[in-house]
Amino acid sequence: MKNYTISVNGNVYDVTVEEGAGAAMPAAAPAAKAAPKAAAPAPKASAGAGSVKIEAGAAGKVFKIEANVGASVKKGDTVIILEAMKMEIPMVAPQDGTVASVDVAVGDSVEAGTVLANLN
Repeated sequence: MKNYTISVNGNVYDVTVEEGAGAAMPAAAPAAKAAPKAAAPAPKASAGAGSVKIEAGAAGKVFKIEANVGASVKKGDTVIILEAMKMEIPMVAPQDGTVASVDVAVGDSVEAGTVLANLN
């Protein structure tokens, strides 16, 4: 089984998905009121440009890039939007900063934990 946290219109859901064949349906339960989970919890050193990573919260496809390299962003601003399970999931800036790199392109398929962008 895999656990995901998904935010839809400001509501956070914990979703458990059972792996394997068959028509297993995911079970969703409302989570405690919290900010959407979208990025690394704390700044980490990066091999590339920027010291703060923005990682994919779930496997999906890059739907839209909202902030380009050099753009100033505030904590909570949407940087990239992923499409997963026919939902648009915003990946937000974990802190104020400047976009140092965007490591994906629209249409790219990504796995959970993939670095999408870096901030300074």
